[in-house]
Amino acid sequence: MKTLLSSSLLRILIPGLAFVVLMASQPAPFVGTEATFGFRFLFWLLVIGGAGGVTRFAQSAIQRYCGGLDQLGRDALIAVVITCLMIPLLWVIGWVFLFPTAEGGPSLTTIAQWAAMFATGLLVLRRCFPAEQTIATKTEVQERPRLVRRLPQGMDAQILRLTVRDHCVDVVTSAGTHTIRSRFADAIQEMEPIAGHCTHRSHWVTQAAIESIERHAGKIQIRLINGDLVPVSRKYKPDLEKAGLL
Repeated sequence: MKTLLSSSLLRILIPGLAFVVLMASQPAPFVGTEATFGFRFLFWLLVIGGAGGVTRFAQSAIQRYCGGLDQLGRDALIAVVITCLMIPLLWVIGWVFLFPTAEGGPSLTTIAQWAAMFATGLLVLRRCFPAEQTIATKTEVQERPRLVRRLPQGMDAQILRLTVRDHCVDVVTSAGTHTIRSRFADAIQEMEPIAGHCTHRSHWVTQAAIESIERHAGKIQIRLINGDLVPVSRKYKPDLEKAGLL
């Protein structure tokens, strides 16, 4: 897991620093000033770093409090929150870096336009490039749990969740559902080394399959990458909170 997190962090830091260097090599928005490369680098480092922090906060807040919205609705709300938070952030950074070096500095309208462009760009990047969860998914798919042997021969699919039904267990995969005769506890044990969580006495989901957390009328559900909604019972809620999922 530490190796995976380190790899994921590098996937973010390296392109991010490269982008900061690229922006710092351009004279804008310091045209007509004597701003050095180091000065411009610090400016863009704060802007990009702040934008990343704001985006992470907005995504977490919207997922936690507005999980009932569809994906388009969540993205639109995230863009609005990012824009609103980026305006004061850019204003402060602009006041510190641009006002002393340029006459007047950027206007509020200009800053609002920058904030809107940042929000849109960050959401586009989020949709175009896999996140840490997707990276984890690809890594875990390569590890074959023993339960795969119970699936039909030649069935090469990612296992998303397990659901107990009478004396059988439904194994829900990215290619469909296959029912096996097994105790629920035994089926979960056979999923090792794939990380997963019990959300209900009848449901177990792989961590890599979790897309978002949704709340409806006080009830919590987990939406998987295939669109399935899995209930979360009070008994297992503390364990999911401890795991950082809720």
